[in-house]
Amino acid sequence: MDKTGRIYVAGHNGLVGQALVRCLKREGFRNLILAGRAELDLTDQGAAEGFFAAQKPEYIFSAAGKVGGIMANKTCPVDFLHENILIHTSLLKAAQRQGAAKVLLLGSSCIYPRLALQPILEESLLAGPLETTNQWYAIAKIAGLMLGQAYREQYGLRVISAMPANLYGPGDNFDLENSHVLPAMLRKFHEAKSAGADTVTLWGSGAPFREFLHVDDLAGACLFLMEHYEAPEVINVGTGRDLSIRDLAALVAEVVGFRGEIAWDTSKPDGAPRKLLDISKISALGWQPRVPLREGLAETYRWFLAQPVSHIRGLAK
Repeated sequence: MDKTGRIYVAGHNGLVGQALVRCLKREGFRNLILAGRAELDLTDQGAAEGFFAAQKPEYIFSAAGKVGGIMANKTCPVDFLHENILIHTSLLKAAQRQGAAKVLLLGSSCIYPRLALQPILEESLLAGPLETTNQWYAIAKIAGLMLGQAYREQYGLRVISAMPANLYGPGDNFDLENSHVLPAMLRKFHEAKSAGADTVTLWGSGAPFREFLHVDDLAGACLFLMEHYEAPEVINVGTGRDLSIRDLAALVAEVVGFRGEIAWDTSKPDGAPRKLLDISKISALGWQPRVPLREGLAETYRWFLAQPVSHIRGLAK
């Protein structure tokens, strides 16, 4: 990638988008095209085409989309399916029609089959039933990735797709109603510590295993893939290590400084039993994650503490 190339980061205000902007600026890319939702609604095809015609982005990192945890997926299935499909459709059509040089799309480990063999190979995509607690989001993301492959095949648009593990880091969403497991857990322990509570109750049994990737590691991987990867197949991005939700809870409690009891509400769903990515393909290309989980958690908690209450999504409700 040319340092002077015009780079559009879709969704630059989100967790991944912020990390991508940090990474690109750190590596000397300055010609960044950034537009918030108030300036560009990517669910609007006409608005997307007008924006691309005016801005002429050469490289596109697509970090835009509606995301959330089990509760959000359960209560808003139409929103997850409809909005994410529209974003992919608008972005890819505009990119093709305006002659973009290359597009990177982001999938998620949660779109692999619920009972995929572990660690999960890229070839597992579409090989079995999805996890029902996030199937709406998963179906929309799969459709978007397949649409990228279709544009590549029919029009020659250079589209690549990265499949990250569960993400966390500064800029995350800590709303208890629609956040993912790690930020929700961090907030619960923080509030319990602040209130002097003796117990924190978490969803599920704590038995499932999850892999967590710092968002700055993902951003570095995205830039690496944009410069070194050309294959149409999705490629996993993770750490190659996982831990149980129960062990994660103990680690988060330690980082936050909560010393009370951790209880588990087994009437709530666990989600998929395990999601560990096989990262042999990206490792063979020369990329490796850098941020250890405990170090990343401590950094994320420091960021959380530094934010005004109104700046942490959902905290002011």
